[in-house]
Amino acid sequence: MRHCSVQVRGLLTREELDRYNALMEVGHYLESQNRYDLAAVIQAEIDLLILPAIERLKAKSRERDRMTREFLEQYGAELSGAGDDAGDASGREAAGGGEADGDSRI
Repeated sequence: MRHCSVQVRGLLTREELDRYNALMEVGHYLESQNRYDLAAVIQAEIDLLILPAIERLKAKSRERDRMTREFLEQYGAELSGAGDDAGDASGREAAGGGEADGDSRI
């Protein structure tokens, strides 16, 4: 039996998670009895069961991407204007910092 990811499992509702766990238990039992034909049916049912949670995960990802885009649009111009002065200092830190880490590239 193939498990779904931890991220997907975390987005299952309580009822979906209970059903998922029960189906996994049945599937493991069927595999132990070498009934792979029936275990495949259970796996297909699990695949259908987790689809809503996968969609919820995709929606969270799209929301995070939207928020990142808005942040960059809002603060990106401010950071790029201040980046001229900070760029020189960060460049010096990067060159000196490499040696401190044992990196001898110069």
